[in-house]
Amino acid sequence: MHPSLSPGDRQYFLGVKSALLLVWLMVIPALIGGAFHIQSVQAQGTPYIPPPITPPPLSPSENPFDPSLFPTDPLIPSGETLTPLQRRRLIEALDALEAEALVLDQAGQGDQAFQLRYRSLRGRQRLGDLAEVEALGRIGAIAWEQGRNQDVMAIGQRLEDLQLSLTREKAMSPELLTAFAKAYGQLHSLDAAIAVYQQMRREAQQQGDYRRENQALSMLGELYLAKFNYPAAAEVYETLLARATNARNSYYEGIYLQKLGEIYKQSAQPDNAIRIKEQLVQRRLQDGKPELVPDIQIAIGDHYLELEQAENASQAYQKAYTLAWSIKQLSTAAIALDKLGDLYLFSEQANYALEIYKQLLQVQQQSYNYYGMMITYEKIAQLYINAQQPSAALTAYQQALSLARSLKYSTKENNILNQIQTISGGTGS
Repeated sequence: MHPSLSPGDRQYFLGVKSALLLVWLMVIPALIGGAFHIQSVQAQGTPYIPPPITPPPLSPSENPFDPSLFPTDPLIPSGETLTPLQRRRLIEALDALEAEALVLDQAGQGDQAFQLRYRSLRGRQRLGDLAEVEALGRIGAIAWEQGRNQDVMAIGQRLEDLQLSLTREKAMSPELLTAFAKAYGQLHSLDAAIAVYQQMRREAQQQGDYRRENQALSMLGELYLAKFNYPAAAEVYETLLARATNARNSYYEGIYLQKLGEIYKQSAQPDNAIRIKEQLVQRRLQDGKPELVPDIQIAIGDHYLELEQAENASQAYQKAYTLAWSIKQLSTAAIALDKLGDLYLFSEQANYALEIYKQLLQVQQQSYNYYGMMITYEKIAQLYINAQQPSAALTAYQQALSLARSLKYSTKENNILNQIQTISGGTGS
């Protein structure tokens, strides 16, 4: 027995042990008598017909939520209702049990800790449905984090049973529905949580409560994303975006545009991603946040490349560079130029690519991006080789070599030296 338990607690646990011992004393003789009975009937040659099996009642370990399976708990006041003072003292006592459970966890006594937590959950039933559901979610989250799958299942089943019972009796309050949805989420029962939030949305719609409906929609969106259900998540956030736009709520409009942009990117829908991100650009500019736009423009260019629309991609990269340069975002400006140069290179527009890479060198030099400069010089050298201009290629490679040495990048230094030797051998120098 844990040394910090009170005399009342010790009496309680001794009662649990005595009850279990009594069960075994009743069960064992029955089993032995049944065995003798079977042998005597069979000995007379009469065909044996087994009696119907009556399942034994659930033991406390199988149903830790039924107070009738346990001795009377000294912590829980008797009577139908609790006075305010009794309620406060019960809450304090149950909180103390959960605090002691944390101490047992730290001591490596997880099973004993959960015995206390189940005792607390039985006590929470006296505090009302909302208190019990909140406690089930809180303790269920602990069971999930500790990998106690059997406890997670037991707590999840208690939630489902309680929800079913309450639904039969009357409509649940928004607060209780929210508590159920949160508890299911803490247990990672995403489908159950989604079902509750869908119910909350329907009820809010019927009552014309758009604030509660938007809250339910927002949670549904997060849960759909957690399940990688991008079509459902997109539908939810498109609805929220339309409402934020109609309400001229620029803050939430920006949030939902950002969400949708990521959804359409992850779900490989570049056309929708472009549509949403172009709206997001306008939103950021209207909000006076131009510093957020260049990265979005670069993403738009990437989506155009997915659609094989090189001209539109080029325009997006140029817009990103122009704005980034004007607001001194040198690293972002360099990324835009690099993507633009690569686009021209792969489009077999070598002259344009060369000019862009030269411009990129200036930006990288201002931001002290020596590694980037080394890579850019290599690209320029390759362009000169393709154009059969070995002297210009050699000069570019020598610049790259100098940077590789200053960076102490031995692998790159060896590769560049090999390129220089190849060119030097070909030119006879």
